[in-house]
Amino acid sequence: MDWSPVWISLKTASVSIFITFFVGIFAAWGVISTKKEGTKAFCDGLLTLPLVLPPTVVGFFLLYIFGVNGPLGEFFMRVFGVKIAFSWIATVLASIVVSFPLMYRSARGAFEQVDSNLVAAARTLGMSEWTIFRKVLCSNALPGIISGGVLAFSRGLGEFGATAMIAGNIAKKTRTLPMAIYSEVAAGNMEKAYGYVAVIVALAFASILAINWMGIREEKRKNQ
Repeated sequence: MDWSPVWISLKTASVSIFITFFVGIFAAWGVISTKKEGTKAFCDGLLTLPLVLPPTVVGFFLLYIFGVNGPLGEFFMRVFGVKIAFSWIATVLASIVVSFPLMYRSARGAFEQVDSNLVAAARTLGMSEWTIFRKVLCSNALPGIISGGVLAFSRGLGEFGATAMIAGNIAKKTRTLPMAIYSEVAAGNMEKAYGYVAVIVALAFASILAINWMGIREEKRKNQ
């Protein structure tokens, strides 16, 4: 079995979660800090949109924006000499956009569950908003934030539709695990497809176990 799709998927998911994790946390903090309900609803809808859109539609927009003739794709090509579409960078981009809403929604939900009295008390003590964010919100919302990160990593690992649109299915370059499974099934190589399926199922199951373990650990901490 060619192991390159496994390494490409792991590398893609690792880079994308590093970006998604921090951007998702700050986006959630920004939205819950917004005073105007209309603005908050609009921003929340925009940031959650990739979660409800078909992945191929997300990939279509990414291809339109980052394609060779797209506004950002042409900019990166002219200024930096970097072609984004149908490159490994495109697999990371697709993974980020598709997995971001899971990280954002998990972080926002975790922040909103923090007792508002703690935040009010911190402001009364003269803490800055940045200190409140770090020491009150993030500390108390950490289990939910980490769970969101695990879910976002798993989603990025299994991304197919958007990746197919903007990155293609180039062997040893953009062929991730889902793309490899599709290719082997289409070619009738079921034994290789079984192997790839076993790997991605094992990784997904490990992610679920990690979330459950963190939940049990947090429950024990609360009961102490």
